[in-house]
Amino acid sequence: MTTQPDIRGAAPSKPAPPMAMGKLTRSQRIIDHLKREWQIYAMLLPTIIWLLLFLYKPMYGLQIAFKDYSIFRGVAASPWIGFEHFETLFNSDQFIRALRNTIVISFYSLIFGFPMPILLALMFNEILHQTFKKTAQTIVYLPHFISSVIIAGIVITAFSPSAGIVNTILGWFGVDSIYFLTRPEWFRPIFIGTGIWQEAGFQSIVYLAAIAGVSPTLYESAVVDGASRWQMMWKITIPSIMPTIIIMLIIRIGNMLEVSFEMIILLYQPATYETADVVNTFIYRQGIQGGQYDLAAAAGLFNAVVAFVLVMSANAVSKRYSRTSLW
Repeated sequence: MTTQPDIRGAAPSKPAPPMAMGKLTRSQRIIDHLKREWQIYAMLLPTIIWLLLFLYKPMYGLQIAFKDYSIFRGVAASPWIGFEHFETLFNSDQFIRALRNTIVISFYSLIFGFPMPILLALMFNEILHQTFKKTAQTIVYLPHFISSVIIAGIVITAFSPSAGIVNTILGWFGVDSIYFLTRPEWFRPIFIGTGIWQEAGFQSIVYLAAIAGVSPTLYESAVVDGASRWQMMWKITIPSIMPTIIIMLIIRIGNMLEVSFEMIILLYQPATYETADVVNTFIYRQGIQGGQYDLAAAAGLFNAVVAFVLVMSANAVSKRYSRTSLW
């Protein structure tokens, strides 16, 4: 019979180091990943630097929204005044008008503008003639690459009361010329329509890419079952790209207060301030033209906070009811 050695007095064995156990610590995993993927991070570095310099570093200046800012004293030396600028904003009829116009224009742009790229993508997907399809796509993509100044010039010329094509067509039916761009009631339809014409084609690329990712076997099975192209679009294409639609909707809601600043500056005039003045143009007039940088910073900060609340709310609702979200 063999006897077992007495180990009661033996020293306890030391635990094996992490590497010996085949496991890496978190810091070691990060270092190992950086060593393997350093080329990707090297290409990403210019973008990170750009973000830090132009998006995060300027956030230091947001404190002037709470200060009686003076360009001679600087940001740090200007005295704190708390929420006085925000009280001035909400007591200002001009800011309330600008906020109301921003919400109205953004709401109608969302209602009429958001579905258009989806409809264009669905129509392009149904075109079988490749030459016609590529030609049509080029035509609708082109306005996105045209300068806003040129687009505004085209709009002003088209709606001119003397030589504009719109008034020329109205004249054929015996309607007197209308100077549309001086009529407050016409500014919003013209602005929203111009935005749809300029951006809908280019935005449809996202949905076309999503449609291209739909499995062809789904369509083949539908054909075998006798489904028409209309039925395949409603039962296969749209449900398959719904996550992409929801994500784009969340992003669009987050940008609701970011109305196209350049186009409004180029098209509006004092006669149309009633319906054309938005938060961004109010900030431009107060900050750049009026020199009230602290008041303009307060308006910009309010704009950013509302946008943050909107995108967080839209993401939470989408995550709860559709299980699709940005994070």
